[in-house]
Amino acid sequence: AVETNLASKDSHWVYVNEEISDNEILELVHSALGRMTVIRQIFPLSRENNPRCMRNNHRISSLLCDPQEGYLQMLQVSSLYLYDSVLMLANAFHRKLEDRKWHSMASLNCMRKSTKPWNGGRSMLESIKKGHIIGLTGAMEFREDGANPYVQFEILGTSYSETFGKDVRRLATWDSEKGLNGSLQERRLGSDLQGLTLKVVTVLEEPFVMVAENILGQPKRYKGFSIDVLDALSKNLGFKYEIYQSPDGKYGQQLHNSSWNGMIGELINKRADLAISAITITPERESVVDFSKRYMDYSVGILIKKPEEKINIFSLFAPFDFAVWACIAAAIPVVGVLIFVLNRIQAVRAQNSSQMGASTSSTLHSAIWIVYGAFVQQGGESTVNSVAMRIVMGSWWLFTLIVCSSYTANLAAFLTVNRMDNPIRTFQDLSKQMDMSYGTVRDSAVYAYFKAKGTNPLEQDSTFAELWKTISKNNGVDNCVANPTDGIKKAGA
Repeated sequence: AVETNLASKDSHWVYVNEEISDNEILELVHSALGRMTVIRQIFPLSRENNPRCMRNNHRISSLLCDPQEGYLQMLQVSSLYLYDSVLMLANAFHRKLEDRKWHSMASLNCMRKSTKPWNGGRSMLESIKKGHIIGLTGAMEFREDGANPYVQFEILGTSYSETFGKDVRRLATWDSEKGLNGSLQERRLGSDLQGLTLKVVTVLEEPFVMVAENILGQPKRYKGFSIDVLDALSKNLGFKYEIYQSPDGKYGQQLHNSSWNGMIGELINKRADLAISAITITPERESVVDFSKRYMDYSVGILIKKPEEKINIFSLFAPFDFAVWACIAAAIPVVGVLIFVLNRIQAVRAQNSSQMGASTSSTLHSAIWIVYGAFVQQGGESTVNSVAMRIVMGSWWLFTLIVCSSYTANLAAFLTVNRMDNPIRTFQDLSKQMDMSYGTVRDSAVYAYFKAKGTNPLEQDSTFAELWKTISKNNGVDNCVANPTDGIKKAGA
């Protein structure tokens, strides 16, 4: 994690490793920037008169602590467990032989697919569960659930102090009988704030800091997300605060004489103890003041006034182009004429065969009306007797079905999706257009960013130079504003 830069300042890593040593823990703590918690097993000192020694915070047999034997210093905890496992098994064998309850074991053939299990296997397992030894890892026995009640763990965590800096301390221990012994909360750093009254400077910006409804004669009250965080800190750390707005209403920018204005200037000049607002962390600001852990990340956006929606009474025809509507309007009389002609031919044939039948499409306007009624899916009373008329009407009905389905789908999409033409989507689009002016908040992080990019002679992209030329027009008085609230009002005007 350290080599891949994953142990950053905002990270918190939890290591569960029984093999990790004190030196390895210190190396990790000093190489990583974030917090670290280590959980590892400890071997308690046995009550029996068995010589033990400490190594890597583990109490083990003194036979394994000979500094003259190098290989003894490289033994892993898993090797100690393996030794104790063999010792527990040998203890169970010994007790079985003493009790004369040993079951002879038949020879096993590993090549056979089916082997008869050992009859004494279950009783041997019960004998192991009832065993008790003092091994290299301490006392070992098994409860009914198969766990060792003598197992203990320690929880280590990073700590900070003015004397020793970043270090490691034991936060708590755990065992199966007493549970957690200790507290996992980080030790509070710095001076005690209990009972102190801090001066807090802020800058108004919704929804982080806003002015609340004030009672006449009472001090000005504030509300917002940042104020809620400040109230929680005040309650947790036991301090009181007096809050006031920055005199110039700015976050803080370094001036030409190396001094700072805004909230940063209030902190540097020690007129305020704490600043709270939606302030951006920049390298320049971080070099003169300390920031808490950030709780929100955001990127730069472009705020443009929403264009007024124009009401068009002919928007009902928008799903189709004019050419499509013209073709439909021309198709209706053409099909109507075709129906009228076929109906006249059918009438002549019926007259010759002495079959007189009433027809609703005997006239031209009646035929066109029937075709139009079918197009708008209203139907109509028409008697279709000939095969030719049935083919024409069936084709027209199919055409009508396709056109109406397409129109319904396009109309729903047209009414649902707001087709706004927004020609400005990037900084490049903003720098190329000349129709609208633009700016930002003076002495803000965005203002400093555009200034640094726009005045940098090594910057290859001319976009920021064009942007800064417009933003800094008349020293920023024309296009820039003093605070975000004024910027929102100016963009919507």
